[in-house]
Amino acid sequence: MADTQTTEYRNILYEVDSSIAYVTMNRPNKRNALSLEHMEELIHCFESIAQSKEISVVILKGSGPAFCAGHDLGEMVDQSPVFYRHLFDVCTKMMETIQSIPQPVIAQVHGIATAAGCQLVATCDLAVATDDARFATPGVKIGLFCSTPMVALSRAVGRKKAMEMLLTGEMLSSEDAVMAGLINKAVPADQLEEETKVLASKIAQASPFTVGIGKQAFYKQLDMPQPLAYSYAKEVMSLNATAADAQEGICAFLEKRPPNWKGC
Repeated sequence: MADTQTTEYRNILYEVDSSIAYVTMNRPNKRNALSLEHMEELIHCFESIAQSKEISVVILKGSGPAFCAGHDLGEMVDQSPVFYRHLFDVCTKMMETIQSIPQPVIAQVHGIATAAGCQLVATCDLAVATDDARFATPGVKIGLFCSTPMVALSRAVGRKKAMEMLLTGEMLSSEDAVMAGLINKAVPADQLEEETKVLASKIAQASPFTVGIGKQAFYKQLDMPQPLAYSYAKEVMSLNATAADAQEGICAFLEKRPPNWKGC
């Protein structure tokens, strides 16, 4: 990729091309299972991205045969309650960081996305997958109910589908994942990278400042009662309207010219 910046991590690859950041989970021999170190690196990477005004969109993907197979079970044998609480605290922080940064995060999914890997897909703002990708929350099959993945899953898909996935642990096809609202689209494997980049590029055309306002407002209003949500959204939109980018966008539309975003 042209004009690429790189940062070194042990478990992930990070690069920036123009205004799109690519975060690649890079534990292919473990199907990108989420070890503690892996999750801490992802948190650090996303927090760093949040500070950049040059990055408009993030694409999260996995190297090797799978997107992400969930937690690294090898770390979870014969541990103390203190360890497990820390593990799931870190996982929760990672998921919340993805949704709290101003840049939209797109999951680019291939192979399988299971347990915490499925949680990652549900957490990302958007998701594009290969048409043969599969999704599951199979913890019930090994005696460890996918309780933390349940939080993201139940907010991305309907209750009945979420409960079916959680109680059976069965795989969901890409086609069914689109219908359930877990992913945005399913495409042939040879089109995955290009289709994801096309989606990212469309988002990158907008004002990053405005997109950041909208992303934060979207998640904040979700669990509000409708009257409170409207009251909150009205205030957000009123303040947004006074911003330089909003005034520039309105004038550009009226003058039939491309906008020149100011970033504020």
